[in-house]
Amino acid sequence: MKNSLILFLLMFPLLLLGQQKQPKVGLVLSGGGAKGFAHIAILKEIDKAGIKLDYIGGTSMGAIIGGFYAAGYSANQIEEIVLDVDFLTLIRDILPRSSETFFEKEFGEKTVVTLPVNRGKIGLPKGVSKGQNVLNLLLELFDSVDGNQDFSKLPIPFFCVATDVENGAPVVLEKGSLPIALRASGSFPSLLNPIEIEDKLLIDGGIANNFPVSIMKDKGMDIIIGVDVEGKLFQKDKINSVVALLNQIMSYQMYSKTDEEIKKLDVYIHPEIFEYTVVDFDKKVEILEKGAVEAKKFTEVFKQIAAKQIVKRNIKKVKFSNDKLRISDIGIYGEENYTRAYILGKLNIKEGDSLTRNDITKKIYLLSATRNFNRIEYNLIKKIDGSYLLDFKVNESNEKANLKLGIHYDYLYKSSILANYNHKSIFTKNDLLSLNLILGDNLRYDFTYFVDNGFYTSYGFRSRYNHFRSQVPFRDSNSPNVSSVNIRYADFTNEIFLQTTFNRKFALGIGAEVKRIEALTDNINSLDDSNIADDSVYFNLLGYLKLDTYNKKYFATKGVFADFGFKWYLLSTDFANNFERYAQAKGKIGFATSFWDNFTLQYTGEAGFSLNEIESGVFDFQLGGNNQNYINNFVSLYGYEFADLSDESFVKSEFNVRYQFLPKHYFSAIANYARLDNNVFKDIDLFKDIKSGYAVGYSYNSFIGPIELKYSWSPDTNKNTWLFNLGFWF
Repeated sequence: MKNSLILFLLMFPLLLLGQQKQPKVGLVLSGGGAKGFAHIAILKEIDKAGIKLDYIGGTSMGAIIGGFYAAGYSANQIEEIVLDVDFLTLIRDILPRSSETFFEKEFGEKTVVTLPVNRGKIGLPKGVSKGQNVLNLLLELFDSVDGNQDFSKLPIPFFCVATDVENGAPVVLEKGSLPIALRASGSFPSLLNPIEIEDKLLIDGGIANNFPVSIMKDKGMDIIIGVDVEGKLFQKDKINSVVALLNQIMSYQMYSKTDEEIKKLDVYIHPEIFEYTVVDFDKKVEILEKGAVEAKKFTEVFKQIAAKQIVKRNIKKVKFSNDKLRISDIGIYGEENYTRAYILGKLNIKEGDSLTRNDITKKIYLLSATRNFNRIEYNLIKKIDGSYLLDFKVNESNEKANLKLGIHYDYLYKSSILANYNHKSIFTKNDLLSLNLILGDNLRYDFTYFVDNGFYTSYGFRSRYNHFRSQVPFRDSNSPNVSSVNIRYADFTNEIFLQTTFNRKFALGIGAEVKRIEALTDNINSLDDSNIADDSVYFNLLGYLKLDTYNKKYFATKGVFADFGFKWYLLSTDFANNFERYAQAKGKIGFATSFWDNFTLQYTGEAGFSLNEIESGVFDFQLGGNNQNYINNFVSLYGYEFADLSDESFVKSEFNVRYQFLPKHYFSAIANYARLDNNVFKDIDLFKDIKSGYAVGYSYNSFIGPIELKYSWSPDTNKNTWLFNLGFWF
């Protein structure tokens, strides 16, 4: 013991001297959007050299990367996170389809642009998204520092910079919620909405101070390493997009400030990534590689700095926890128009639940799907008994209405432009009014008013007008000489319904419908009754059961689908004077499963039959074509033209093998088979008189919707057809 004390007394002055001579090393990471991924390569080289940083500061993406490192993540861990995240999906606030309401699954994903409407005036969105998904990810990954409200007490002290929208001044963020601060610093204009912190509306820090070296200097650092991923001002011939123009305007002031900040650095690193833009998130691997090339140039410099550090800081690296946490209390803050019961009901969380961080993120998706909140954040506080208090803080959205726009082309309806107006919370907090006005070669509209009570009884009203022209086969006992007509078809339907949904997967409903069908032929000069296939109003009762667990509406890779419907036609104005009551049932099932690398098998089976004989051919099942927006009893069938086949009952199977050879690019091989008869189920041999068709094609999942070119043929008729579709189906 005595010897140990003597040794300590002898070594203490040396240790003290080492502490005094220990240089303080700070790291500053600039903003730059996707180009900021290059910061990771520099951090990896710093790790290899053994440099222990005393302070980290950053802006925008530099703040986010630096924040991870300051919280205890290693450079390798940060790289794994970046490579794993789909940033385009993240930034666009795309929710998992499983979290969407059943109404949104059925009627959503049809538009390209969403514009807010306030007091009858159409505005522009503040950004591509609210940034909730970005915040969700940050809240989930920064669980190790949850509750730390002082960034100087992180494993490595840290600060980041945002910009005050009101005056353009820089705002240094050093206290509060780290995920919220990072979300504010990275609020790139036009991509992510501004975020409010302590009554200040904040956007991307790069506007005011993209390279905060002076702030780091004020922290008393002896050696400052700066990594600058800013680009250069474009020549006029390179400014060929809105993003490029916006980037150029933002860069004027930014670059002039950066030149002054560079002079205060001891080590200046500027990776050669000038050809990339702030939104090149899909090129993250290339940017990481470019950063690694630049980092290697500073290996010896980093080793020299590390050699000056006599006393090393031992930082415990983060180990991401996926443990379930028992929630004993739940707090809700910030609510104004929506009750605690409403919010907890949408979150589907109750006291006593055991949840992981990822589970909480999935619950937030459910609340986000209501579109009633700008921001949802949470905090977990551990209690003495080991359980947790889960506090949610919400910021309600004032946006009640919006206008969405979409475009589409197919061979039946031709060119179409969709204007979709939505207005929610008109009479109740759960109601929605949606009007689709479709302009183009065939004018259409679809109006819905729906009160969505989830599991409890929902109700609504729907009105639809749809019409088109096409050459179709025709069968009617009153017109035996007419087999094919150039028809003008119009459908005007009004429907009231009651519905209940289960777990956002099932929908069960009943209703009543008034439908007017008008079918006129154009191939005869006069318009007397002999040219009218039908001009009647029908009244029917209906019921349906639907299931949808597809992970995507288009190009699904997993999940199942079912849609069973029954209609009982009770009354008609009876244009042909031969109406008798009858019923029809129609069903559709499907599943998708992936195998090997990037292959998907999607199966779809359909069937329909009539109870009692139908005198008019208007309600026969008519197969042919490949549209996904058919109405009534029109059914797609590759190898045949629109409504080529017609009868009172049918069965059909379709097998689609799809290969994704590049992101968003697909090749498909399709085979479908069908049988039609006046009663297809009376014959045990369902393979008798099978109609077959095949197709191969290319599809691109673009931002305006699927763009598809397919070649289809049938050995039954030796016909072949090219099919082209563009845009979301509506």
